[in-house]
Amino acid sequence: MSILHVSINAENPREVAEFLARLMGGRAMPFPPFPDCWIAFAEENDGSAIEVYPLTHTLRTGDHQVSCDVGERTAGPTFVHAAIQTSMSEAEIVEESASAGWMARRCNRGPFHCIEVWLENRLLVEVLDPTMQDDYRRGMTTENWARMFGLD
Repeated sequence: MSILHVSINAENPREVAEFLARLMGGRAMPFPPFPDCWIAFAEENDGSAIEVYPLTHTLRTGDHQVSCDVGERTAGPTFVHAAIQTSMSEAEIVEESASAGWMARRCNRGPFHCIEVWLENRLLVEVLDPTMQDDYRRGMTTENWARMFGLD
């Protein structure tokens, strides 16, 4: 199983999508199904993507399929976050983040390390450079998780 795409919201969807596309080595483009939305495609061009909606947009159940409502701006903290891999180095990730004015820092998650990138200083994306990706794949297994937390 693979997650094919996720959606997030942002104050500036284009800026966030372009930043994510750089991290993923891909391309950011408008997302025409809904107004003022953008999508960041991964380098693999296999459909892996992150959709970026304005803070004023919410998805809801439509009459026949999902619908987009435009309403009040919402920008509060959230538990929603994603982890993505990149071919960039840790230094490049931090530099890209600093250029955008966003916090980025190396963190230890136990079974792996990542760079916390806080998009617009409000939304977390865990970014794994090439040196972190093997540890992630080794550490994030059901067997390792059960062992770490005594769930055997």
